[in-house]
Amino acid sequence: MNHVKITLLMNKIVAYFNPYIQITISEYGPERFERSDFIAVEAYLSDSCGLVARKFKADLGRDRKKPQTSVDDGQEIVDNFNHAMFWWYAYTEYPRGNVFSWSPGDEKRRFYRVTFHRNFHVFVLDSYLPHVLEEGRAITARNRQRCLFTNNPSNRWGSGEKTFWSHVAFQHPATFDTLAMDPTEKKTIIDDLNAFKDGKDYYAKVGKAWKRGYLLFGPPGIGKSTMIAAMANFLEYDVYDLELTAVKNNTELRKLFVETTGKSIIVIEDKKPHKKSGGENDNMTLQPMETEKDDEETKADPFWGA
Repeated sequence: MNHVKITLLMNKIVAYFNPYIQITISEYGPERFERSDFIAVEAYLSDSCGLVARKFKADLGRDRKKPQTSVDDGQEIVDNFNHAMFWWYAYTEYPRGNVFSWSPGDEKRRFYRVTFHRNFHVFVLDSYLPHVLEEGRAITARNRQRCLFTNNPSNRWGSGEKTFWSHVAFQHPATFDTLAMDPTEKKTIIDDLNAFKDGKDYYAKVGKAWKRGYLLFGPPGIGKSTMIAAMANFLEYDVYDLELTAVKNNTELRKLFVETTGKSIIVIEDKKPHKKSGGENDNMTLQPMETEKDDEETKADPFWGA
């Protein structure tokens, strides 16, 4: 008991004379299989502060546009943000003895530790760490390889590694610069996409879901898929190509929507043939459409939504 009291007293004395505070961020959070915000911190440090480091690790994963480097263990990184100094340090803890585990993070645990003056404690929690996470997430999004998803038939869901969606790398070259269409109409579409992209706060303020729908109409070969690809490249979104013939009912359709991610384009194609009227031509028609209605009986309207 005396030993415990002495230890606590020594810690208080050290804390009194040491003006610095440490915060440690673990690779695995409370939920063992979630990497929390560790990846965002890693991206921020590698991109913003990596020039001062000497040792790096490289991730050559297939879901990245280019190799992702991160600061290796034992490297100290100094970050100056709003005239405040922060010292970051990466390290790994290994288990004692020979330990085998099926759970990630049990065999070894990686950490980032940031040290700062105690005068900046509130500033770190309210401003600095949110800044690090926001910038890190943006960097991760820019570096990742965007994907084209297609839905699997429901009889393959849950079999082995089969899930609701399969994906390949999205590498369509179409952009608005290469898209052949009326310049005025092209500018209208770009302005509308920019308004949508920058309007997340507005949608939240008025209580609407942050989504936008368009109707692309016309016969095959006039550029509907190219238009979608140009929009996806402009927004830097993934694309989900929803094949309705593989969907049995609304329950399956809702499951597929739940498994999509944010900042993506969902493409729904109407397979029914459309008869031309006398005054109809072969040009593509693109019109914004309202997507607020959620009719339980409706699932085949041809539209793609961002």
